[in-house]
Amino acid sequence: MILTPKDVEHRELHNILLSGVAPRPIALVASQDSEGNVNLSPFSFFNCYASKPPIIAIGPAFSAKTGKAKDTYLNILETKIATISAVTYSMVEAISLASCEYPKGVDEFVKSGLTKKESQTIPIPGVAESPFIMECTLLENIPLGREIGGNGNLMLLEAHSFTIDDNMIVDGKLHPHKMDLVARMGYNWYARCDEHSVFELHKPQWNGIGVDALPSSIRQSSILTGNNLAKLAGVKEIPEKDSNFSILFSSIEEQHLLAQQFLANGDLHSAWQTLLLS
Repeated sequence: MILTPKDVEHRELHNILLSGVAPRPIALVASQDSEGNVNLSPFSFFNCYASKPPIIAIGPAFSAKTGKAKDTYLNILETKIATISAVTYSMVEAISLASCEYPKGVDEFVKSGLTKKESQTIPIPGVAESPFIMECTLLENIPLGREIGGNGNLMLLEAHSFTIDDNMIVDGKLHPHKMDLVARMGYNWYARCDEHSVFELHKPQWNGIGVDALPSSIRQSSILTGNNLAKLAGVKEIPEKDSNFSILFSSIEEQHLLAQQFLANGDLHSAWQTLLLS
């Protein structure tokens, strides 16, 4: 399937884009206008782009129905400050409720049942139920579209303070299983970053030999997957054959299946030794 944006109805294009560019972290953004009215709204056009200084970006879109700017966008332009709270699985129904288009001046903290947590550097609260809160100031707003239904803006914010729940820390690091964050997918789909879906992947300690340097009998295997080949190709050099290593197999296919099982168990040494056997 080949799609050209101009040939796709806007709402469907929006859902296709969000389904392909996924999962995306969710920013629960609290802002307020110059009169002190607080607004709370979730954004999945959100990420971090620098760490010194810490730069965060959100993309407040104009309403697809009316083309009007949303309260968060107008508030941040007006007061130049906001808090961003991470969203956990225990908060999903509350953030869905906070995403409703209430009239200006309605406090989504009250509507959603979420609790305000006093900030350290700005007069806007964070979300007390969140394990990770950033207090931010606006650096720059970059317009991305102005026609009705256009996407909107890229807002760059600098985080000046972080509030982190101590219970999320394991061995001095924020742990994903403890955080249990939620990410946005396309349409009505979300992803949960819990212990069943989050995995750890270590980068090679050196420049690997690369898949192109693998022996052709391995590289052209009908059994080994792309992930298998990349793992094998992450070694600094092809290992020497271990004369003490012995394992029985009756075919190349069985040999590669055995090596694949070793890789699945994290035993790269045995996988290579299996493949080096005649």
